[in-house]
Amino acid sequence: MSEQEKNRKPAPSAQMSSELDPFEINFLPQFQEGRGPHEAFVNEHGVVIGDHEYASENSPLEQWTAETDPSVMAGDEWVHPYKDVGFQSAENRDIFEKGIAPQSGIFTHPDKDVSYEPGLATAKKNQDEAEA
Repeated sequence: MSEQEKNRKPAPSAQMSSELDPFEINFLPQFQEGRGPHEAFVNEHGVVIGDHEYASENSPLEQWTAETDPSVMAGDEWVHPYKDVGFQSAENRDIFEKGIAPQSGIFTHPDKDVSYEPGLATAKKNQDEAEA
């Protein structure tokens, strides 16, 4: 458990419940050990994580300006270890509930050429403009 996880304090309204939260899945035991708190917690910015109240006066989102560095909202302190909507994807459910490892290999779109050659789009645009 990281130092950051040790310092997390439960949110005042956090309730312990044996029922699953709407965003929670049935993690296999090997994915529960050392994962972090089940209840909502207050991160170092004073924002409650895991309560499904997405507007918080302490959140950088509520105080965003042109000078705000987006990296302030990066990291594990912004994601609940059990109650994240991302766990609902089929791929994550396969991993965390069934223990099925993700398929390896290159992700491709069979009907799209997504290869990228730096400068090619600019050169094509310049050529099109010259021909026009």
